[in-house]
Parts: sequence; C-alpha cells; structure tokens
Amino acid sequence: MDLAHWVSSIVAFVRAGYPNGMPTTGYLTLAALARRRPSHDEISAITSELIMQRSRPITTVDVGVAITRVTNAMPSQDDIARVQRRLEAIG
Repeated sequence: MDLAHWVSSIVAFVRAGYPNGMPTTGYLTLAALARRRPSHDEISAITSELIMQRSRPITTVDVGVAITRVTNAMPSQDDIARVQRRLEAIG
C-alpha cells in the first residue's frame, strides 16, 4: 500500500465521523470544540417531558433544565427557543 492511499483511507475514516455542518476539509480541532445541539428527536422528547409534568406555565428555566438533563451542557438561547416553538405549536 503506497503512502498516498494510506493517507486517503485515514482521511476518509475521519470524515465519515465528521459532524454535520462542519467543513469537509481542515478545522479538525474546531470540530472538537463545536457545541452539541439537541437533535429533533431530543427536542421532541424534551417537549413531551415538559408537557407530561403538567406544571403551567412552562418557563424558560424549565426548558433550560430539561435541555441540560439531555445534553449535559448549558443550553443556548437558540435551543430554548426551539423547544418553546415546539411547545407553542402543540398548544
């Protein structure tokens, strides 16, 4: 196996695990610093959990705590807004 083929196979392996939205070349260390966002399924699960708790009104603090339980990280305002939009859509 020549060196070029060996390097290409390693690059292909690394790119296969690249998060969506990251550049396809370079910036590998930047990917390690990228913040985790809750997936659509996680947003749905968080919304369901909040609705089942039946405490009204559901505040941004409630939403932030629920997101933190899922992601083990501080939620962004965007993440909180995503859950709130979902809650409003459900009614």
